[in-house]
Amino acid sequence: MTERNPLHTPEQEPLSVQSEKSIFNLPNNLTIARILMIPLFVAIAYWPPAMGIGLPAISDNAIARVGMSEFSDSLLRHLLLTSVFVIAAITDWLDGYFARKLNVVSAFGRFLDPVADKLMVAVALIILVQWHPNIIMAIAAIVIISREIAVSALREWMAELGKSTSVAVSYVGKLKTTFQMVAITVLLLNWQSLETIGYVLMVGAVILTLWSMMIYLKAAWPYLKQSG
Repeated sequence: MTERNPLHTPEQEPLSVQSEKSIFNLPNNLTIARILMIPLFVAIAYWPPAMGIGLPAISDNAIARVGMSEFSDSLLRHLLLTSVFVIAAITDWLDGYFARKLNVVSAFGRFLDPVADKLMVAVALIILVQWHPNIIMAIAAIVIISREIAVSALREWMAELGKSTSVAVSYVGKLKTTFQMVAITVLLLNWQSLETIGYVLMVGAVILTLWSMMIYLKAAWPYLKQSG
């Protein structure tokens, strides 16, 4: 879930000029592609017949030798899942880069981009909770998803008050996004030798997630405590 500040965008063209441009520009197409990757991601995770997945890519003995966890019945499945997630993360960076470089920032893109980020991360976390049904993954999924819902609601409310600059994106928010993405990528590989690293990164992501939420709440608190 990439942290973006919708307020610090390149100089906007008049609305009448923007309306003449198609919303299907390169940055927005990359964002739409990221959303379309979600059903593919789920299909790979849960539909064994899809694309030949369901049969072990290598023998059970070979899987044990390279350190794959017991859950994995297909190395190919995890490599494909990880690849889709990484490609989605790359498109997240690319759409922002091209939006700035081509100066095609649009209201549609500013709305859709964070939605695409949150959807992909939420889906990945739900899948990981099923694969690793333990307290660490459950808490991580609850905290990360709940934080995104709370902060999105907070931003919308602050925007209605005309105080959006008070909840601008912080460095901590960007750092927690990095931890989230790397942790999810490592855990999707389901490689036993990297599992501890994945959990450490996920715990770090949870701490940074709570920290960044506190920053948002602190900035909004003067307005939240006002009567009426």
